[in-house]
Amino acid sequence: MERVRAVLLIAGVFFFALSFALMGVLPIVTLSDVPTQTLAEVAPVVPDTFRDLAERWPAAVERAFGEVSLDSFHAALRRGRDVYVGEGCWHCHSQFVRPVSNEGLRFGPVSVAAEYQNEMQRPVLFGTRRVGPDLTREGGKRPNDWHAAHFFDPRSVVPSSVMPRYPWLFDPPIGGVLPTPPNRDGLALIAYVQWLGTWPRPDVEATAKGTP
Repeated sequence: MERVRAVLLIAGVFFFALSFALMGVLPIVTLSDVPTQTLAEVAPVVPDTFRDLAERWPAAVERAFGEVSLDSFHAALRRGRDVYVGEGCWHCHSQFVRPVSNEGLRFGPVSVAAEYQNEMQRPVLFGTRRVGPDLTREGGKRPNDWHAAHFFDPRSVVPSSVMPRYPWLFDPPIGGVLPTPPNRDGLALIAYVQWLGTWPRPDVEATAKGTP
């Protein structure tokens, strides 16, 4: 019996070490030489959607991120991604258009590996399931006010939605008056969702340059 326990213990330690090497160390070693684009490369200009946020809610944007600039836009994107992860959006929304079931017709061009080689995809947000639509091509599909209404009360714009409300992404009402402007997290999340899919696609660039 003692021998069996010893064998099981050794086997357990061995397989733990093996899994750690394969799932922890190997990916780092394998991907360490893969070039990773910076945020400045995948978001090189301030988009109209971010300027529109400042026009719709100037005081809120000024208070949250300062004047509209590339730096303030990048700050909003980083914060928006953190909110997206923190609120668990990736549980119900994927960011990966698969080459099956006519997904390209529903969500846009099929994803390619090179799209995920940037700092905003560390770790990647492929998602665990798809309760809501894929969001990797969401940027620019809808106006900012639609996203604000959707985050505050999803069923106000999509009656069949099962998405929960996120009222904490908005300023508290004063005297019970609604709606209120999005707060820092709400603005950042809108900026992030409006940015998704707007970066240059490596496969499109290669085709334009005549590279097979």
